[in-house]
Amino acid sequence: MTAPDLNALVETAFVGTRGRVTANAPLGPRTWFRVGGAAEWLFQPADTQDLAEVMQKLSPELPVMALGACSNVIVRDGGIDGIVVRLARGFADVVVEADGLVVGAACLDATVAEHAAQAGLAGLEFLAGIPGSIGGAVRMNAGAYGSDMAAVLDWAEIVTRDGSVMTLDSSALKFGYRRSNLPEGALVTRARLRGTPAQPADVAARIAEVRAAREHSQPVRARTGGSTFRNPAPEESQRKAWQLIDDAGCRGLTLGGAQVSEKHCNFLINTGTATAADLEALGEDVRKRVAQHSGVTLHWEIKRIGKTGVSA
Repeated sequence: MTAPDLNALVETAFVGTRGRVTANAPLGPRTWFRVGGAAEWLFQPADTQDLAEVMQKLSPELPVMALGACSNVIVRDGGIDGIVVRLARGFADVVVEADGLVVGAACLDATVAEHAAQAGLAGLEFLAGIPGSIGGAVRMNAGAYGSDMAAVLDWAEIVTRDGSVMTLDSSALKFGYRRSNLPEGALVTRARLRGTPAQPADVAARIAEVRAAREHSQPVRARTGGSTFRNPAPEESQRKAWQLIDDAGCRGLTLGGAQVSEKHCNFLINTGTATAADLEALGEDVRKRVAQHSGVTLHWEIKRIGKTGVSA
């Protein structure tokens, strides 16, 4: 498709939107790694209705990708073609109910944990240890410290690629380890999370424990992106990803401006000058070394998206 054709399709789709549309929008500064090229078009819808109306008008020929807090993603240096949708202020509401919270997809996981504590709802403390937002947490069944989204989600509201607004209960999402069965191209807009009534002080104390554990064991103050690789299936290895990486001698390994964290070696770090290519190549080198040492193939947990090369 030629650029003029793409521009015409985009302009048609965004007529009347109440959201914000930006051409050639830099994505690197928005990511936790601080690397990556630009989005050809960045769309920040005003609310669910605005998102649905635009999706209805978007030609199927136009690629669409959702990005949240960009905490567990490497945006490649060549940027992303088509339209990147980023949910922001209009998707950050938190509604407290007797036994749970209804939260917007743009809410940060840690913020949701704090709201649960204030409301005296236990069971969501694990979210304080997960970087990112609720939309991404639902999509990848994020989990930590003994729980995950599958254990607490009642339903998720989504907007499909054709602009339909649907509500799916937890069973329809068919959660697995770090995955869900969301329809292709769908964007999560809201979710209901279950909680158990408890004393606010007790919930707050547990959140403090989670945060302290994370601070102690992870490079939380570095330019990083969360766990790089999924833990192997038990039948493949009883060892966690970080143990396999450590055993293969990769702790502290560097490539360009990228480094395997010395504090937690299932984390990659941008030491200040890394490109997306550095980070991805270092990750692939780690996978190769682990496979040679232990015979275990590690699979990426961080999502790598976009085009290689330098963005124009």
